[in-house]
Amino acid sequence: MPELPEVETIRQILDPQIQGRTITKVTVHRQEVLAHPAADEFCRRVTGQTFAGMERRGKFLIARLTDGSRILLHLRMTGCLLLAPAEVPQEKHTHVIFHLENGRELRFSDTRRFGRFWLLGKEESDTYSGIEQLGPDPFDPCFSAQYLRTAFAKRKKKIKECLLDQRMIAGIGNIYSDEILFAAGICPSRPANTLTDDEWERLTAAIPERLSYFIEKNRITPEEYLETKGQDYRNTPFLQVYGQEGKPCPVCKEPLCKRIIGGRSSVYCPKCQKNP
Repeated sequence: MPELPEVETIRQILDPQIQGRTITKVTVHRQEVLAHPAADEFCRRVTGQTFAGMERRGKFLIARLTDGSRILLHLRMTGCLLLAPAEVPQEKHTHVIFHLENGRELRFSDTRRFGRFWLLGKEESDTYSGIEQLGPDPFDPCFSAQYLRTAFAKRKKKIKECLLDQRMIAGIGNIYSDEILFAAGICPSRPANTLTDDEWERLTAAIPERLSYFIEKNRITPEEYLETKGQDYRNTPFLQVYGQEGKPCPVCKEPLCKRIIGGRSSVYCPKCQKNP
């Protein structure tokens, strides 16, 4: 699943390209992808509208239109958003196409078909997408060690599971939770209520630092993004622990271990991330 750095990469690529572009038509191949409102109304309301820009909230993309309405998109497991010239062949699982006045097409493809769009009017409350239930973004000014302590310090849940709780922190998934905990020197199976003040401070510093690092490593040009069909995320060579089980720790050379926590795989160093 694309996590915060990948979604931010998509935003950075597409935002300058769609700003000021008008939607002339919408083609829908799978109507269930348009979760709200119904497909016919969705298409009617966005046709003729102009993109004002694109934002990100956690793992959501938000395309704002000049009439004040907004299109929300969650990519889920395999969703991909691609801006392509009309003559470029569509991907096999392309479900929605926004045709733009400059001859380009904003295409959404999704192999597993879990991704969803929501269209919300200027004054319409969002009771549909779940974005209102998200915790703060890791780059939000309110994100702090005090916030994390208040949210988690009394919980017996493992700290890895806490980082994946989108209601508390928006945007972190399985990949970057491993990377963050390694950078902070905290074992992923530690109950949250056992962390010390120093560990909360280290964790608070590691979260935005690691996410910023991988946003930078994922950087790609619009031409490269189109050529690789939006699938060339460049973080893999820079991952220190995720997917590296059995390999030597990049710090102490101890073999990295893997265990299942909350139904998700976690890789960590038993020496650098000791569980006291």
